[in-house]
Amino acid sequence: MSKKIRAVRAIKGRKILPTRAALVLTPAAVTRIKEILVGKNEYIGLKIGVRQRGCNGLSYTLDYAVKKDAMDEEVVQDGVRVIIDKKAQLTLLGTEMDYVNTTLSSEFVFNNPNIKGTCGCGESFSI
Repeated sequence: MSKKIRAVRAIKGRKILPTRAALVLTPAAVTRIKEILVGKNEYIGLKIGVRQRGCNGLSYTLDYAVKKDAMDEEVVQDGVRVIIDKKAQLTLLGTEMDYVNTTLSSEFVFNNPNIKGTCGCGESFSI
């Protein structure tokens, strides 16, 4: 005995939520990535991932990308390529990547709307 679908409806007037970009780079991040990759032709860009670590559970990883794996997400912005590891895609969805240079430190900063909590030093986070 086969089951039949009872109804298929079209809905009019329902607001569609805009899709969020996987990752958005600030102009400062784009500039810094370009500087980092000067003369490193063996790399196609940077690769972002997350790993289990720290007080709150997760921390970001950033490395040179040699290739894009089949399930990785690729963000190309202003001539810069950033590869997002398949395990980090949902964690990073809608995140802004910035580069901040202060008197005491120079670092990439991830403004992530998905974060529910961070440790005191900001090194690890939870979703």
